[in-house]
Amino acid sequence: MDVNAIRQEFPILHQEVNGHPLVYLDSSATSQKPRSVIEAVDAYYRNDNSNVHRGVHTLGTRATENYEGAREKVRNFINAESTKQVIFTRGTTTAINTVAHSYGRANLSEGDEIVLTQMEHHSNIIPWQQVAKATGAQLKYIPLQPDGTITLEDAAETITANTKIVAIGHVSNVLGTVNPIKEIADIAHKHDAILVVDGAQGAPHMKIDVQALNCDFYAFSGHKMCAPTGIGVLYGRKSLLENMEPFEFGGEMIDFVNLYDSTWKDLPWKFEGGTPIIAGAIGLGAAIDFLNEVGMDNITEHEQKVVSYAMENLHTIDGIKIFGPEKRAGLITFNLDDVHPHDTATVLDAEGIAVRAGHHCAQPLMRWLEVSATARASFYLYNTEEDVDRLVNGLLKTKEYFGDVF
Repeated sequence: MDVNAIRQEFPILHQEVNGHPLVYLDSSATSQKPRSVIEAVDAYYRNDNSNVHRGVHTLGTRATENYEGAREKVRNFINAESTKQVIFTRGTTTAINTVAHSYGRANLSEGDEIVLTQMEHHSNIIPWQQVAKATGAQLKYIPLQPDGTITLEDAAETITANTKIVAIGHVSNVLGTVNPIKEIADIAHKHDAILVVDGAQGAPHMKIDVQALNCDFYAFSGHKMCAPTGIGVLYGRKSLLENMEPFEFGGEMIDFVNLYDSTWKDLPWKFEGGTPIIAGAIGLGAAIDFLNEVGMDNITEHEQKVVSYAMENLHTIDGIKIFGPEKRAGLITFNLDDVHPHDTATVLDAEGIAVRAGHHCAQPLMRWLEVSATARASFYLYNTEEDVDRLVNGLLKTKEYFGDVF
């Protein structure tokens, strides 16, 4: 894997920020876009812009072919059985809300349980809170170990005969914890519960096989995997999707509309009401082509090398606290003693280094960590060990600056 050649495909990386070459370490928030994705979206608007499915003219046909072609690329990327199981959404948040509203509210009642973990992103907590309020179901949480992992023993104890839904992130966006999805699916299915996976931090960084994972739903966003913002995917088990009512109603998703009742299209279109995110889907298809050309296994291996190098070097900084397990995905969340993470991120930005600071949409986890906020450096296929060196030097400057202040 030639990282320097890959970097050449990302125009945004070749600029200076505050007088320094940009080091982008915020891919967990959103990834940068390769030239091929930018050009694919541009080509659609320049040459093929039209609504899909509804027209018989040439532009409409080309747009539909590209849009549905992107769906097939997604199907292959996650190894789904059928394109009927691939629903385009606005992102992971919309995908999870679709399951919560269309499945959760219809199938849960008082006394039922929804099992989560404290490491979840707000997008995988709040929808289930709303389901619990609407149905009388109860929320339960698999406890975290001191290093921010979960054990299968705790999962088996938390998931009971009353559990109807288990919802868990594939990878924690704060801790970098990679959860044992297949094993949790097995535990859930023993109790006839379904497993919903927040794959926002999984799909961009590792090969995903939804059949091997045996999950019932898998949600992810395009913008974290080199695609445009505003496009995401919900994969679902076909038998479940067929029995779910749509989440949004209107054009595009209908079969017949009468004055007092209506019927819906077949899967997947019944869940895609209104004009879909056509350019976003085409951009997602181009992003998948790009990632496949590099190779997902190569990306995973590269990220592991970078994050291992980063862990080794960050541990040499006095007063740094790193959160999460030693074995992790390609991100590191940390704090410096006596320095607020927003101040850390501001000093790093002055050095041309982009990191994320805040609660990372994970306030329950922040409370578990006993902090109000953290800084996070996240890595992707275009990051290098030199980027890590710049980060370490920037953190040393941060310590020096605030040491002088205090």
